[in-house]
Amino acid sequence: MDNQPRAVIVGAGPNGLTAAARLAMAGWSVDIYERADWAGGAAASSAEIFPGTIVDLGAAGHPFGVASPAFRALDLESHGLRWLNAPYPMAHPLEGAPAGILQGSLADTAAELGADARAWTRLHGHIVRHIDEHVGNALTPLVRWPDRPVRLAQFGAAGIVPASQLGRAAFATPQARALFAGSAVHAITSPTRPFTSAFGLLFGGLGMTRGWPVVEGGTGALIDALLNLLRSHHARLHTGCEVRDLRELPAAEAIIVNLTPQQILGLRGLELPSRVRRSLARWRYGSAVFKVDFHLSEPVPWTDSCVGQAGTVHVGGTVEEICRAEGDVGKRRMPERPLVLVCQQYVADPSRGLTLWTYAHVPRGYAERYPGEVTELITAQIERFAPGFRDTILATHATSPAELERWNPNLVGGDIAGGSMTGLQTLLRPRLSPHPHRLAPGVYMASSSAAPGAGVHGMPGWWAAEEARNSQIKSFPSIRRGMER
Repeated sequence: MDNQPRAVIVGAGPNGLTAAARLAMAGWSVDIYERADWAGGAAASSAEIFPGTIVDLGAAGHPFGVASPAFRALDLESHGLRWLNAPYPMAHPLEGAPAGILQGSLADTAAELGADARAWTRLHGHIVRHIDEHVGNALTPLVRWPDRPVRLAQFGAAGIVPASQLGRAAFATPQARALFAGSAVHAITSPTRPFTSAFGLLFGGLGMTRGWPVVEGGTGALIDALLNLLRSHHARLHTGCEVRDLRELPAAEAIIVNLTPQQILGLRGLELPSRVRRSLARWRYGSAVFKVDFHLSEPVPWTDSCVGQAGTVHVGGTVEEICRAEGDVGKRRMPERPLVLVCQQYVADPSRGLTLWTYAHVPRGYAERYPGEVTELITAQIERFAPGFRDTILATHATSPAELERWNPNLVGGDIAGGSMTGLQTLLRPRLSPHPHRLAPGVYMASSSAAPGAGVHGMPGWWAAEEARNSQIKSFPSIRRGMER
């Protein structure tokens, strides 16, 4: 095509690759530069941790991935992606009581909640009935007029309230309260904080409609699908190429950086407007995760056998225990009983082998007081609800916050969300602007620090690419006419 525009993407994580795919499909020439020797960022898998198994090195369960408007538009299933669901999307075990079980439908979930069946249905009904509209609103930058304003109004009032407060007001049973709070803590902050109900509602609604699937063969297979799509459109991937100075890059109409504010501020050759630089300098990183993978001799022996059929398990006990643990993390103290997120990928995808993916919420940059501290805390938490778990462990592999950051510098201090998901920073990522992804003329931001935030759904990259396309079309109407032909 005459006057073919060119884009350079810095960072081959899912957001960078999504931006690249969006532009390549629109007829742009695309080059992607990645510092590591592989593509995928925190969406990678390895067959080398435990012999004969596949371990997700970063992201594992994908409720927003399967519902992502970007991934649907890219039709990644046609390029090899396959989602797999466990019988139950999520479970929340409790001591001395049946577990809370999030099932694949609203009716089935409510039926198991007894006295809270009507309240659960009332709170989640409109979310489930209009899940794609709600997800569309949630994955759209706040500064844009929503395509579905009525749904946003329905969602808004409840979503602002702290999840612990809403759960206490709405539900009587520990199962319903725990299910709601456990989903809310995917914000990686205490459910006592404002806006956490939004996470509880969306994660629950997704589980009861789209599921919380894993990727067949490991999360890295999602990256393979994106790369297959990019190859079909002649995009070029350059691995082992760390970009430190934008002036070293080829000339391009758009540079899209899949980096968080800390890395962006360290780039040479980037002239940022003073207001943008001040906003990025004020960016707050959030709490961290400490990841531990287990190689097992047999499935986890949960006291409630239904928990063994769930893809994701929230291990933290009651809402009060979760609030106490997350409160400690917020005060930069290591909790004695941390909240542990567990992914049993083998339930949905037996080809992975018997590995258990876990992480605990810990203070950002947390360093163990003694070797094996967090591995022991995670093991003890699971053992509370699965006596005999220790006896099934063949091997462990721990990854501290510092090791996560060395592996992927976007995980600053072990923060997997690209920045704190509290207060207005939950909504205004990275800043209040009608063009939040635009950093400077021709330079755009596509990491999870940009709207709409964290998760393997590609939407920050999608919106950065749309911003680049719109800028190019306004500047060069002839290109638009050529693309339309």
